[in-house]
Amino acid sequence: MSEQPGRPEQPHEYRIEDLAHRSGATVRTIRAYQDRGLLPKPERRGRANVYRDTHLARLGQIAGLLDRGYTLASIKELLDAWDTGRGLGGVLGLVAEVDGPWTDEETGRITRAELDARFGGVPDDDAVEEAVQLGVLVRVPGSPGEFLVPSPQELAVAAELHAAGVPLSAITGHLRELRAKVEHIAGRFLDFTTEYVFRQYLDHSPTEEEASEAAALVRRLRPLAQQTVDAELARAMRTMATRYLRDHLDGETAAGTSAGDTTAGSPAAPQGAVRLPEETVRAVTALVGPENVAAFVTAAAEREVRARTMDALVTRPEAE
Repeated sequence: MSEQPGRPEQPHEYRIEDLAHRSGATVRTIRAYQDRGLLPKPERRGRANVYRDTHLARLGQIAGLLDRGYTLASIKELLDAWDTGRGLGGVLGLVAEVDGPWTDEETGRITRAELDARFGGVPDDDAVEEAVQLGVLVRVPGSPGEFLVPSPQELAVAAELHAAGVPLSAITGHLRELRAKVEHIAGRFLDFTTEYVFRQYLDHSPTEEEASEAAALVRRLRPLAQQTVDAELARAMRTMATRYLRDHLDGETAAGTSAGDTTAGSPAAPQGAVRLPEETVRAVTALVGPENVAAFVTAAAEREVRARTMDALVTRPEAE
């Protein structure tokens, strides 16, 4: 007989094997969750244990929190809050906010053929494997010739550096070093904001309202980390690039001039070279631009040498 229209759907019932199949968990895992108090006890019916949709939903919540890096102890505390009526929606909203994207950049896709073409057209399996290990590329299940690109900008930077002559091994080595330092910066930023902003929400099980407030703060403060790093990186690059260029030009001008005199007040120049005063370098830079300083100094020196040679020839005494 068919069900009457409007009659509520009967809840599903599962044996533990069926629940494991539907949830993706193992029977052993389900029993372990029961022992830890993460999963309600099943209903006993005769000699059989009966599970319901509430058990399936709870397994889904546990799996989602585990994927986000929460320990079973933390998950139990959250679920206990939910079971005692304090609400889990706000906490899960906070978890989703923290676990969401921290950049507006969208994930891209690239085929192996496109990847090889972007990096000089020469296949390099070792470089691809290292990029996968670093998370720069993510293999697409069931599609061995295709990759997800979490950050197309990062891949584009690598392609530009390689086109400029940087070996792929040097690029990946630099990325590993950079990542360690950036993770340290991220950790310090989190320590800082936790101490002054989020500690009031994290030193106890937050209420629904507190979790919602914390999620709103995460949305507000999320872009600040990247904005701060961008600004400081731009400042540091400007300062250090200028210093690198000046030091390089000082070395070039010292190597391109003849040995001999040193300017008063300047450090003694190495044998075969002379270090120009900083005031001179600045004046020449202002006159011809930083990229032409070495050529200008060299040309000026050569012109002076030629002029003195000509003067010597003109004023040489006639032979008796």
